[in-house]
Parts: sequence; C-alpha cells; structure tokens
Amino acid sequence: MKRRSEKFAFTLLCLFLMTALAGHKVMAEDQNGYLTVTGPCHPTFPKDHGPHPGYRTEWWYYTGNLLAASGNQYGYQLTFFRSQISPSDTTTNWPRPSSAWRTQQVFVGHAAISDLSKKKHRHAELMAREALGMAGASQKTAATTVFIKNWSTTIGADSHVLAAHTADFSIDLTLQPAKPPVLHGQAGYSRKGSTAKKASCYYSLTRLISKGMLKIDGKTIAVEGLSWMDHEYSTDPLEAGIVGWDWLSLQLSDQTELMLFFLRQQNGEIHPASSGTFVDRSGRPQHLTREDFSFTALKQWQSPRSNAVYPVAWHLNILPLAIELTIVANLNDQEMVTAATTGVTYWEGSVSATGTLAEQPVRADGYVELTGYAKAFRAPL
Repeated sequence: MKRRSEKFAFTLLCLFLMTALAGHKVMAEDQNGYLTVTGPCHPTFPKDHGPHPGYRTEWWYYTGNLLAASGNQYGYQLTFFRSQISPSDTTTNWPRPSSAWRTQQVFVGHAAISDLSKKKHRHAELMAREALGMAGASQKTAATTVFIKNWSTTIGADSHVLAAHTADFSIDLTLQPAKPPVLHGQAGYSRKGSTAKKASCYYSLTRLISKGMLKIDGKTIAVEGLSWMDHEYSTDPLEAGIVGWDWLSLQLSDQTELMLFFLRQQNGEIHPASSGTFVDRSGRPQHLTREDFSFTALKQWQSPRSNAVYPVAWHLNILPLAIELTIVANLNDQEMVTAATTGVTYWEGSVSATGTLAEQPVRADGYVELTGYAKAFRAPL
C-alpha cells in the first residue's frame, strides 16, 4: 500500500515534470518554498553539470544519431529526471534518526532506441527514490554521476559515459564534446512564459562525438555518430493556456547547430516566449526570438496506442540566418508511453533535414520532441 501511494503521489508531480521550468542564480524562494529565479543564470563548469537540489525539477537529456559499420542507422534517447517532492526546509521536521527510505528526491529514467533500418522503436522507463543506493546525483571533484539502478551518466572533464541496460536493449556510449557548453537565452536564463519566473536555467552540449555499443535482440552492435545533451533545472510550471511544446535540435553538415522550441497555446497560437539558439562553427551562440522563425507541419501521423496525431514533417524558415529546411522524421512511430513513471505520452524521435543556409546546400541530423498532443498539460500554478 505504501508503494502504491508513493507512486501515485509521484505520478501527480510528474504530470507537470515535463512542464515545470524555472531558473538558477537568484536564490529566491517561490510561495511553496522551492528555489526560483528571475534573471540570468551564469552557470559555470564543471560545477553546474551537477545536481541543483532546491529546484523542483531537473533533467539531463541525451539524444543522438548513430551509424553501424553495416550502414544501419539508429537514433537513441537517454534521460534522467530529478523531482524534489518537498521544499528543502521540510527536512528539519523529519524524525531523528529518520528512515533510510526517507528522501526528498525521486528519479525517473526514459531510454529508447530507434532502429531506423528495421523501422522499430524500443523504449523503457525506470523510477527509484534517492534512497538505499537505488538512485541519485552527485558530484566529486570534476565528475558528475547521475544514476537510477543500472542506468547512469558520468560527466567527466573530457567525456560523458552513458549506460542503460534494459530487458529489450542496452546503450553503452562514450561522448566527447567538440564544442563548449552553449547557454540559451540570457546567460542560460531561458524564458518559458510571460513573467520572469516562468523560465529555466538551460544549457546544451550541441556536438558530442559518440562511440560505443548498442545491444538489440541479444546482438551487440558497434556504432558511432553525434549526440546532443540538454541540462535544465527549474521550479515554476508553465503558465495557463500553454498545452505543450515542439522542441527541435539539429546538427548541420556545415558544423553549426540549431535549437528551437515552440510553446503551443490552447487557442492554436504560438506563445511569444518561444525561442531558440543558433551555434556557429566556433561554438558562439546567437539567440533567436519568436519573430525570427516559422515551423510549419507538412505531414501527420496518428498513434495506434494513444490516438494522438503528431506532425512528422516540417518546413523551417529562419529569416535572419537565411535558413530554409525541410525536416522529416526518420521513423513515424517514435512515441514514448510512460504510464509506469511520469504518466506522460510524448513523441521523441530521430529526424533528418535538407535545405539551404545562406543559399548554400546543407543537410542535418537531429531530434524532435512533441508534448501535449496525446493530452494537454494542466499543471497547477
């Protein structure tokens, strides 16, 4: 009974886990006692690769496109979510000594492999309390480790080492940054709404040289390619009227990168806080506002599980950069159904793109995330 009630409480929290977004640096508290922010984050490294307890929600998010010697192509996702279930000062009311099960942090993991050659998407989920060595996030010297049972990422000075072993597949990769961390928005302060607190502290590693092994159907496959890493931490949920978002990351063939997110409103409009970042060859970011780009769906796919209708092809136009791309899902069915953890159904998938940048031909590989299509978010404020 205890386990059932614990899982129910955490599921309620996680209904806004994917929507709770706020920042760092200004160490204020919201009305519920969690840390929040109203201005620039100024993260420093390696410190800010580590966990940020006191903020309600945090995630370390890896996606990538990989190639085997056979020519077979694969996309992958590996994500670690941290959710704080009570404000930090509530620990003063805990009994002494407290139970070894008692903790403020719960961790969730989502993992997936898109086997693009066989047109099959596999995914798995994992959840554990930060207790009894089952899950956690810690930082020692220059290394950060985030783990849930036998899933982990270790972020060192020169590499990220990923591991996730499931009943259906395994991911074992080493990622080496080709560029320094990119701070989105204003010094990492990424607005997600109309008020200053509707924001996150958000940075990315946009080009990670990736090598390692995938295991699918008992077969171990050597792969290499490119990955993308997002790290984001926050407290405030999205404001009323926002039902979900479309997020895009692309690694272009001219050694530049692009991130965009569109906050979709209930009235069908795109929220003005939607924005993005273009990263040039040297790693220098350029902030993009809502007025700078358009992202138009060209094709849709309906899930046989959730009945959600997702866009799976798009036209992207960024006027200030003279970028025009057609983006296509490499596999239509890349839906994540996470009933055992967050209770959120979303689409997270490998994509490819062709088009022009400054009138020169360019192609790209990347990932798209689509939330709020199966069910609109109704996060409490």
